[in-house]
Amino acid sequence: MWAAEFTCVFILFGVTAGGGGWEPLGQPYFDNSTKREATAAVGQPAYLHCRVRNLADRAVSWIRKRDLHILTVGVHTYSSDARFAALHADGSDEWTLRVSPAQPRDSGVYECQVSTEPKISLSFRLTVVVSKAEILSGPELFVRAGSDINLTCVAKHAPDPPSFIYWYRGEQVVNYAQRGGISVETEQRTRTSRLLIARAAPHDSGNYTCAPSSSESASVIVHVLSGERPAAMQSSSTLSSNLNPLLLSIISSFTLHQNMYTSNTPEIFYYLTNFATLSYIFLSQTISIFLRNTCGCILKNSR
Repeated sequence: MWAAEFTCVFILFGVTAGGGGWEPLGQPYFDNSTKREATAAVGQPAYLHCRVRNLADRAVSWIRKRDLHILTVGVHTYSSDARFAALHADGSDEWTLRVSPAQPRDSGVYECQVSTEPKISLSFRLTVVVSKAEILSGPELFVRAGSDINLTCVAKHAPDPPSFIYWYRGEQVVNYAQRGGISVETEQRTRTSRLLIARAAPHDSGNYTCAPSSSESASVIVHVLSGERPAAMQSSSTLSSNLNPLLLSIISSFTLHQNMYTSNTPEIFYYLTNFATLSYIFLSQTISIFLRNTCGCILKNSR
């Protein structure tokens, strides 16, 4: 008797004891514990998860907010774009919108709607990013023979840590057994991989590619050089020593021309003449330095 009375009270107040505590009866409602923002990489599947309690015989629909286009109703797709699909397991409270493969144009707001009267809806935001790897050394690297090749690759904007990051030399995976002194360290949490080739030799030169599992690959051309350094690798001290005579020439010329003019010379004419003279000297000296360095390199190589 007491049990029957308690049951009547519960029904009158519209509550029932469920596995997760007290839940309202009758009207459907959204479980707000699900994530309402999702990020996916271009070319990878994107998922939006909507959880509805007490759905009963109502239908769940997914709407694209920017054009109010109905994408799915229940498990049926109402879009000519086959990339959209609704996923639902029998007996589950979860209704999932899948976009596969995701494209940048898919970024935006989507609504999960329930066919109550009036309708209830919950908004979700999808962001589709271009995940591209980057090798921090830049597109080209010069290394002296006998030193180490040290390459660091980062999978930028990857929504999830890559399951693997492969290194290629040309079209071949870097082979650990073929040559000693090669090591790869990959940190999934930071989406970073480091390739180390110890005691590089000229035959280690080539196009090295970093290829994460869910990102576009990146490449770098490595030159292992023996003997004299090329002009591109000259130190700043060498450049400074070449420029010292140029600076002295400019200062001397400026002083000389300043003494050549009297106080009666128009000021604008004086500055224009000085500017033209100094520009000519600077250009001449620059060309002279360039030709001297270039010819020097050619002569050394011809020997």
